[in-house]
Amino acid sequence: MLPFAAPVAAEPPSSAQTSQWIVVGVPAANSTTGTLTAFQRVGQQWTVVLGPTKAMVGELGIGAPADGVYRTPEGTFGFDQAFGREPNPGTKMPYFQATKQDWWDEDASSPTYNTHVRSATSPSAITENLYDSGPVYDYAVNMVVNPQRIPGKVSGIFLHVTNGSPTWGCVAIGRDEMRSILTWLDPAAAPRITVGVGSPSLVPIGS
Repeated sequence: MLPFAAPVAAEPPSSAQTSQWIVVGVPAANSTTGTLTAFQRVGQQWTVVLGPTKAMVGELGIGAPADGVYRTPEGTFGFDQAFGREPNPGTKMPYFQATKQDWWDEDASSPTYNTHVRSATSPSAITENLYDSGPVYDYAVNMVVNPQRIPGKVSGIFLHVTNGSPTWGCVAIGRDEMRSILTWLDPAAAPRITVGVGSPSLVPIGS
C-alpha cells in the first residue's frame, strides 16, 4: 500500500507497470518542507535508490491543483519532459537544453496552455521563461499533473533544483540529488511520483 493516503490520478498505474517510484511526504498539508525518497523495484522487491532527502514544496503546502495558487498538487503523477539550462546529464527521459527561447505557457486562454513552447518571443500573456528563471531549472522534469490541459487546473509543475525557499507549486530538491534523479529516470520503467501527507520512508507499493 502507499505510505500515506494521497489521492491518485484518474488512471493510476499498477505496480506491474511501474518500477520507479518517487514519494514526497510532508508532515502536514500546510507544510512547505518535507522529504523525497526514490524507490526502484527489482523483481517483487522495492529498494531505496535515493533519499530520504529534503524537499521543498509550495508556499501554501500541498493540496488541490489550481492556477495562480502556490500549492503543490497532492496525488500520484507521471513524468514526461525533462529539461535544463545545463546539458543532458545522461537521462533517458526526453530532454532539451533550455535557452532564452524556451517557455512554459501558463495562460489558461492560450492554445498552448500547459505546454513547452520554443519561440523567440513569449507565446502568451502568462509564461515562464525556462532559462531566465535561473539555476532552479539547471535540471528539471515535468510532472504530468494536468495532461488534459483543463484551464485553471494548473500548469508547469516540475521537479527541479531548490533555491532553499518554498516553491510556487513545484517540488524542489538539492542540485546533486536532482541530477541523480534525472540520470536514474527511465521512461521504460513508467516512473511515477506521489505527493502526500506522511512518511515517504516506506515502500510505496506492497510486495
